[in-house]
Amino acid sequence: MKLKLTFAALLLSLCAYSQNEPQDIRNQHIAEPQELPNPFDFPILLSGNFGELRANHFHSGIDFKTQGAEGKAIHVVKDGYVSRIAVSPWGYGNCLYITHPDGTTTVYAHLQRFSKAIAEYVKAQQYAEEKFALNLFPPAEKFPVKQGEVVAWSGNTGSSGGPHLHFEVRDTQTEDILDPIPYFKGGIKDKTAPRILGVMAYPMEGAGIVNGSPKKQDVKLLAQKGGGQTVAPIEAWGEIGFGVKCYDYMDGTSNIYGVRLITLAVDGKEIFRSDIGRFAFSETRYLNSMTDYALWQTKRSFYIKSFIEPGNRLSFLAAKNRGIVNINEERTYEFTYTLKDAFGNTTKLTIPVRGKQQDIPAVDTEGKELMYWSQTNRFGAKGVRLTIPRGNLYRNFYMKYSVRRDSTLLADTHYLNNEPVPLHRNAQLSIRLNPQLDTLANKRQYGIIQWKQGKASWVGGKYRNGWVDGDIRELGAYTVRQDTKEPTITPLQPSTWGQKRRISLRLSDDLSGVETYRGEIDGKYALFEMNSRSVITYRFDSERLAPGKHTLKITATDACGNQSTYVSTFHSGEKTGKSTPKKKKKQ
Repeated sequence: MKLKLTFAALLLSLCAYSQNEPQDIRNQHIAEPQELPNPFDFPILLSGNFGELRANHFHSGIDFKTQGAEGKAIHVVKDGYVSRIAVSPWGYGNCLYITHPDGTTTVYAHLQRFSKAIAEYVKAQQYAEEKFALNLFPPAEKFPVKQGEVVAWSGNTGSSGGPHLHFEVRDTQTEDILDPIPYFKGGIKDKTAPRILGVMAYPMEGAGIVNGSPKKQDVKLLAQKGGGQTVAPIEAWGEIGFGVKCYDYMDGTSNIYGVRLITLAVDGKEIFRSDIGRFAFSETRYLNSMTDYALWQTKRSFYIKSFIEPGNRLSFLAAKNRGIVNINEERTYEFTYTLKDAFGNTTKLTIPVRGKQQDIPAVDTEGKELMYWSQTNRFGAKGVRLTIPRGNLYRNFYMKYSVRRDSTLLADTHYLNNEPVPLHRNAQLSIRLNPQLDTLANKRQYGIIQWKQGKASWVGGKYRNGWVDGDIRELGAYTVRQDTKEPTITPLQPSTWGQKRRISLRLSDDLSGVETYRGEIDGKYALFEMNSRSVITYRFDSERLAPGKHTLKITATDACGNQSTYVSTFHSGEKTGKSTPKKKKKQ
């Protein structure tokens, strides 16, 4: 299986044409999609679809709207058993995984709460392990479920931007994610075609030119009578590719969605195809190669490249000559985009490109370091060392390095390239401290930071003989800072704790971030749930909390080991809601 996938990827990198045969092989043990019942008691409307472009990943499911509210009953879509239960302040939040006899697993995420039996099981495990975030794998016989059974209620937990249900269908055997739309086609209304919002022309560096420039060109779209589109005239010579900014739409909602199928043909012959019906989690970061990463980082605009970089291993892409066309004749070439959604709604755009022979500028290599996608790259300059292991770059490029030196700061600021470059996994970066300012006794308090749009983002790392070593995920601007300040613990409306029968506090940290926290009541562990805004909440538990006066203690520790403690008293009785904070202790 792995050999066949690797061979397909190799064919792509060698400019061969692939129709992704390995996908068919991976699908053999799963039956054709059968219509599934609506998991809710109201009509289906989606706020997100499968394969949408997100920061560093593809959307791995569909998002059901829940009428703008939490607490909607969720029904199991088919018989099976609960195979995994996850609880986290981030990501999927409260989440259930249900495995089915047909070889699929369905996933229900951002839940408000679980059914009674599951909730009791989770809580018991949280107290046993004395932590909020858990990943549980109950035996198959523990929680069998039947189609239509209510297993949870919808919510807004984890990294969720509003109430909804994130729903997935996975291949149980491979853990690949499948497009759920084919399972719900009967319940979704969609007669609206995708739309093209932008086109970008990409001359290959040192090998192509468009409209007299070796740089990428934003192609102007022109409206036609009757609602169609055309483009402003384009002249080109040499090797070029195209990219497209596009969205899909559905009936009855103003949301925007990802486009299921994108093809590009030249003079009637297909040269590129993207059909996102399935992918593996290990592939999802290749989105940064499929899209124009620099445009996303600087403009928050996604352009999908209709050519495949040699280090891109996305299994749902196919191309001839990697989607790159050599304009070597003085004639008009017709590039035609065809966009199609899961319901067959289709949009087309033809882009005439007139071949005009002209000189192609050489690549400017002065002061730049050539980085190779197919090998390990090492770079060094005064006060900085960089190692990019093989498999982390998607293409060759010339890295432009610069530095801003300042003897009053802990370290110089090192600029690794003049525009952001994504890394598929980690590269190793080492930055030397200014020896005169390396004065901290606790070396753990040093960390690498990245400057991004004027803000410092903590990377961290380890101290080593005057250097700080850390892992980075993109090339950009880096230096070193110190974090000596403990986290802040802020009680939220303490006078209402007794009346509302819950205690809430906010944890915050100015740089490295809160790494761990612990809540205790009367010296014993107390379960404080955490949300994505770093608010922790304890809900009065009659089985563990007797009426009366109690002592609360919260301890928070950041990634540098700085720790703070908050202590107060509160009453658990129904009539009084007073809370008398004591002095904070710092450690």
